[in-house]
Amino acid sequence: MTAAVEGALAGAAIAALAARARPRCGATLVVAIDGPSGAGKTTLAQDVVALLGCPVVHMDDLYPGWDGLREGVALLVSEVLEPLAAGRAARYRVWDWAGRRRGETRVLETPPVLVIEGCGASVGEAARYAAVRVWVDAPREIRRARGLARDGEAYRPFWERWAAQEDALFAADATRARADLVVST
Repeated sequence: MTAAVEGALAGAAIAALAARARPRCGATLVVAIDGPSGAGKTTLAQDVVALLGCPVVHMDDLYPGWDGLREGVALLVSEVLEPLAAGRAARYRVWDWAGRRRGETRVLETPPVLVIEGCGASVGEAARYAAVRVWVDAPREIRRARGLARDGEAYRPFWERWAAQEDALFAADATRARADLVVST
C-alpha cells in the first residue's frame, strides 16, 4: 500500500521506511526518489541524505542530454546498480551538459545506504534494486514555474521536450502507483 505525506514530513517518513527496509542491491539499501521535473526531488534528497548520512547519485549526471531519459535509466542500472548489487564499486561518467558529452568518471564504493534522485530513479529495471521507492509530485504549472525559475526561460523548449518523455515513461511504467510513499510538494 502506498502512503502519502506532505513535503515537510517526507524526510522523516523516508528515513523510517529505510530503517525497516532490507537491501535489494547487494548489501546496499537504495532509496529511489522519483517524479517529474520541478517536483522537489533534489531538495527532498538533500534532507534524506542529511538524515541517513549516505551518498547520493543524481540522475541529472547520467542522462545523455535532453532526449536521454530512457537511456539515463539504462545507465543507472548498468553503471551503478548492477555493479553495487554484485558487490563492486560503481563507475559512471557524468554528463557534461554544456559540452554535450560524457565527462569525468565518478567512483562509488558499496555504501550501506544510497539515495538515487531524479526522473526515472525507480523506473523499469531500476525498480527491482530500490528498497524504498518515493514519488514526489506537485501540480504541473507549479513544477514548470519552479523549473523555469531554476533553469531560466531559455530552457522552456527543453522543458516541454523533457516533460513529454516523462509523461510517456511514467505512464508506461505506472511509477507513481508502485511507490512506497507519495510526497506532495
